[in-house]
Amino acid sequence: MALTPWNLIYNELIGLEVEVTDSSNKCAIGIRGKVVDETRNMLVLETHTTFEKMIPKSGNTFVFHLPDPSNGNITYVEVNGDLLISQPENRTKNIIKSRMR
Repeated sequence: MALTPWNLIYNELIGLEVEVTDSSNKCAIGIRGKVVDETRNMLVLETHTTFEKMIPKSGNTFVFHLPDPSNGNITYVEVNGDLLISQPENRTKNIIKSRMR
């Protein structure tokens, strides 16, 4: 399944570029990097300084950078982190269940 802005929250996030645009922790705003790991409640980002930062999903707003291989453009998708709270393997199954209804 192709990754689109409409199905982003149901897909694997590892490998995507992301930036924290709003947070309950003001120190986290502006952190950007590549998602290298994901747990139920956290995203692990590798920042440009190659440090890994653990950012909680809850209470944060993320902007994911989705590359379009057909034309080379990047689509920016803003996602409320509360929508991402779930184990990654279960979140990917939810889109199949929602389509079967």
